[in-house]
Amino acid sequence: MTQLTLLCLPYSGASAMVYSRWRRKLPQWLKLQPVELPGRGARFGEPLQTDMRALARQLASELLPSLKAPYALFGHSLGALLACEMAHALRALGGPEPVALFASGTAAPSMRSEYDRGFSEPKTDAQLIEQLRSLQGTSEEVLGNEELMSLTLPILRADFLLCGRFQPANRPLLSCPVHVLGGKADRATTKQLIGWSKETHGSFSVDMLAGGHFFIHEHEAKVLRAIKDYLEVHHRRHGQKVALSV
Repeated sequence: MTQLTLLCLPYSGASAMVYSRWRRKLPQWLKLQPVELPGRGARFGEPLQTDMRALARQLASELLPSLKAPYALFGHSLGALLACEMAHALRALGGPEPVALFASGTAAPSMRSEYDRGFSEPKTDAQLIEQLRSLQGTSEEVLGNEELMSLTLPILRADFLLCGRFQPANRPLLSCPVHVLGGKADRATTKQLIGWSKETHGSFSVDMLAGGHFFIHEHEAKVLRAIKDYLEVHHRRHGQKVALSV
């Protein structure tokens, strides 16, 4: 059975482990491959990156030798921007385009100026903690744990700079479908989410789910169902192509 690989990029401050639960909840034909970023998880000893395109090129170079089509990219928040940049970086290196790009929980690349206002300069620890509190995805117990915060805040600071210093590039559009997921109570506006349609010549969709910024955890089953339903079409089509070629 031909597998479709789903590369998953984490949000600000997180490691690839945030997607580990998904493995046992996806069908066998869909192979989950969380992508770890430098400076966290198994790559904790590596320097943190604050240049989105440089990071995308680095990850693309690392993944390309073992990456086989078909594959899709999923990213939430910071991860969505990074997933888009990786699609371009992989193409620039001669790799295949993804069969789909899933952009979750953030404004489109062309609509970052308002969304990322105030994020182009490093934030203090107090500002970062307040930002975490406003996103309502971190408990007060965790926010008050100095040891844990001392490990998390440098990662979060660098990740916010990745987004705050990002500038959209003038380049050929992607040709794959772009599927956007948004939280109804999240701060990304409908206009900012629809802006993702400008990133591709292919088809486009927006699915709005209940919840705030971390709707991907609050409504995990619905998120996974949307991913599976969109990719099942590509999986069946690829399977038919394989069958016809043998």
